[in-house]
Amino acid sequence: MRGRSLSFRLAIASVAAVALAVLVFGIAARIVVTDRLSASLDESLRRRATDIARLAVSAPALLHSPGALESPLSGHQLSVEVLDREGAIVARSLSLGAKLLPPTPATAAAQRGGTGFADARLDGESIRIFAAPIADAGGPAAGGVVIVAGSNADIESTEHQLGLLLILCGIGAVIVGGALAAFLTRRGTRPLRDLTSSAARIARTEDPAGRIEEARGPAEVEELAATLNAMLESLAAARARERRFLADASHELRTPLTSLRGNVDFVARHGADPEVIADLEADAARLGRLVDDLLALERQSGAERRPEPVRLDELVRDAASGRAGVVLESDGPVTVDADPEALARAVENLLDNAERHGPAGGEVHLRLRHGASEAEVSVTDSGPGFAPGTEEAAFGRFWRGEGVDAPGSGLGLSIVRATAERHGGRAWAEGSTVTIALPLAG
Repeated sequence: MRGRSLSFRLAIASVAAVALAVLVFGIAARIVVTDRLSASLDESLRRRATDIARLAVSAPALLHSPGALESPLSGHQLSVEVLDREGAIVARSLSLGAKLLPPTPATAAAQRGGTGFADARLDGESIRIFAAPIADAGGPAAGGVVIVAGSNADIESTEHQLGLLLILCGIGAVIVGGALAAFLTRRGTRPLRDLTSSAARIARTEDPAGRIEEARGPAEVEELAATLNAMLESLAAARARERRFLADASHELRTPLTSLRGNVDFVARHGADPEVIADLEADAARLGRLVDDLLALERQSGAERRPEPVRLDELVRDAASGRAGVVLESDGPVTVDADPEALARAVENLLDNAERHGPAGGEVHLRLRHGASEAEVSVTDSGPGFAPGTEEAAFGRFWRGEGVDAPGSGLGLSIVRATAERHGGRAWAEGSTVTIALPLAG
């Protein structure tokens, strides 16, 4: 199943974030508003109860005056009942009519000398009640209780309207935020779509020489475009190397094959003689070496590294044994993690190269040195060495020095470097010395 686009995911994430923010804000706003309204109502009930308690002490006769206990609050009357110490009603608001305020824990607390708030219902309406004691200083209500009640209708209505407003605003914010997020994410991902189009065009043409168009956008997109172009440059270089390698291999194979066909034609026409047979054997051997070196180079360039501990001092000693004129110098036992067959072939190639390019009968010095982190194997012949400026080119495939007509394949040093790099090492040439450096085991 095809995945959702990045623009869609970013838009959904933005909508979810906006919805969550609106929800949190709405809940917080409702809690704060409700708390403030409740606190305001409680403060009004407390002040009214205090006024009535003072009136019951200072002028108790006024408790029975018409309208003395009436006190409107936001369009609603505060209901008041004054009780004596026995709980009998001394005075009450006209707005109560025949109704009585329900008994609550707040009333019981006031009868014990304390104060308290309580929520109750009166004829199906939610009310808030505050009760406070009256000082025992004379009058019919002395030592009694004053009870003040106010309706919660305004608070509930405000909560309902606020909730509805928050819902409508939230829906609007989600719609606007979602549309804006979709627009911005689509605009923000446009450089990515442009990169995709450029990459698809290059894929259709199969031309690694093509390049991704310069991206204009965030730094990450520009960095991605630069990375893709660098990758294409590497692919183009790899294809150029492959074509050059095929051309060089074809050229190297053509010479022995031409000689081989000529000798075969001579044998077909005139019969075999020892000299022609020797030429045929030499041509076949040269083809065999070339094919073997090509296969070895391919294995070293593309094979996975599967190392094992190898005693490098023993390996170079075995490589030097049986070769006249090879002088071995070694620092002693040293172990590296390597493919023993590949490493032995690399050392053999160095020795073959030194014997081939050095003077006949000259000495070849094979040295093994090691330090704290790596070991070096160097081979030096008695010849003039590489021409200045050609040391690096000598490791190229099918490279031969100017004026050199050696029977080798021209791949020996390429195999040496590929083997060294495969094992995390390096190879270089200086004068008539070629060196391999490999990290020590462990």
